[in-house]
Amino acid sequence: MMVSKGEIWLVNLNPVKKNNEMGKIRPVVVYQNNELNHSDYPTTIVLPLTTSLIDDAQPIRMRIEKRDDLKQNSDIVITQIRAIDNDRFIEKLGTLTEKELKKVKELFDEISS
Repeated sequence: MMVSKGEIWLVNLNPVKKNNEMGKIRPVVVYQNNELNHSDYPTTIVLPLTTSLIDDAQPIRMRIEKRDDLKQNSDIVITQIRAIDNDRFIEKLGTLTEKELKKVKELFDEISS
């Protein structure tokens, strides 16, 4: 299964090691570059989504509207970035727009600088 940067996928984030990590089967945004995504690299960097929405939570969250097979409006939780094994991917739900992906990068840069 090949994933690409900016795609929204349903993944299994269980088990988690700590209470403050996001778990469950949930959507994520693929954040890793396509050079690694389209190689045999065994893990992928993702940003989890949540339907527990918090208004005006930038830069730690970014709201996206439901689309394709993503059935609910969701917040991308920028602070919960993690690498997952490629076996955790279940199904593709949609794709971010180029504008949304650019905003995610800006928010990530803001919290990591």
